[in-house]
Parts: sequence; structure tokens; C-alpha cells
Amino acid sequence: MLIGKRLKKLRVENNMSQQQLGDLIGVTKVSICGYENGTRTPCLDTFWMISDIFSTSGDYLAGREMRVVSENEDDVNYMSADEVDIIKALRKHPELHQSLIENPERMLQLISKKIPKS
Repeated sequence: MLIGKRLKKLRVENNMSQQQLGDLIGVTKVSICGYENGTRTPCLDTFWMISDIFSTSGDYLAGREMRVVSENEDDVNYMSADEVDIIKALRKHPELHQSLIENPERMLQLISKKIPKS
């Protein structure tokens, strides 16, 4: 379960024990362990508390978004799984990928002209 993997990653990145996180959200260390290994699922209120504690979106925690850190590590953005799939597909076309990197606005204008209007 992706929630568990992301929860553990966030907890470890923040140097927090399972006990410390459990104390913050009012559950036991055993519950946190269960969330992380996928044998338990946090209730919605607990899910949102976890999201708030780690200052992350619920979409990221649930696996619907990926964290993207730019060269400036203070600048964190989120990408949907669909956006990641687009980038993966673009990488299979090196010339197009490079053209989009070099001049994204121009390339998007050209692409949008090729899309039939409804």
C-alpha cells in the first residue's frame, strides 16, 4: 500500500519514531506500524492529521501525486501520476523531449495547432 510507504518515508525523513508520530495523532505505535506495513488503514481524520503533520497533500500521501524537488531543495511541487506518465512517454522521443525543454511555450503552441478543435 502506497500510503504506508510514503508515511514511513516522511516519518524517517523527519527523524520521528513510530511512537512519536503515534503520540502526535493519538494512536499507538502498533497502529503506526500497521499503517506503514499495509495491514491497517488510517481513518480519514487520522489520514488528514498525518498529512498536516508532514505538511504534505493528501494526494501525495495516498499515492496520487509525486513530490518533485527542484534544484533549490526548498522548492517542492507535486505531480500527478498522469503528469509523470506524460514525461515518461516524452523520454521515448528524445528530439521532442529536448525541443520541449529548450522552448516549451513555442512547442506547446505548435502542438495545440495540430489538435482538432471540437
